[in-house]
Amino acid sequence: MAFLSSMNIIGSGLTAEQLRLDVVSENITNMNTTRTEGGGAYRRKMVVFEAQDGRDSFRSIMARRSLASNAGYNTAGGVQVTEIAEDPSDLKMVYDPTNPDANAEGYVEMPNVTLVKEVTDAMAATQAYSAGVTALNSLKTVVNQALEIGK
Repeated sequence: MAFLSSMNIIGSGLTAEQLRLDVVSENITNMNTTRTEGGGAYRRKMVVFEAQDGRDSFRSIMARRSLASNAGYNTAGGVQVTEIAEDPSDLKMVYDPTNPDANAEGYVEMPNVTLVKEVTDAMAATQAYSAGVTALNSLKTVVNQALEIGK
């Protein structure tokens, strides 16, 4: 059942990249938002990934094995989203005294979202997603060929 582990790894990557695209979309949507519920301008969000190596201690594997017969396949590895962090970079100050969110000097805090950076992130996430789909299709081909051997 090693191919199930491979599917879990590929699936975790596809899920993580989909979330990354969702966050990029949110950033682009809010690139002109000067007022949020938390106060102040919108801050760019970034997705933080963490590799899951799938290696556990012998003790933890044996503990899971005793609880369920297929629990060992859940530690295949892959990627996990650990957090969606706010970009700590400075907000842009734009002079617009007619804006209702302007301070006493007439400056408005604008989000720290740059369209070029967001499009670049979206392109990278799309390429990573595409690579995951290619890997999944390759795995599917290998599994089909293995099933043909048994006929």
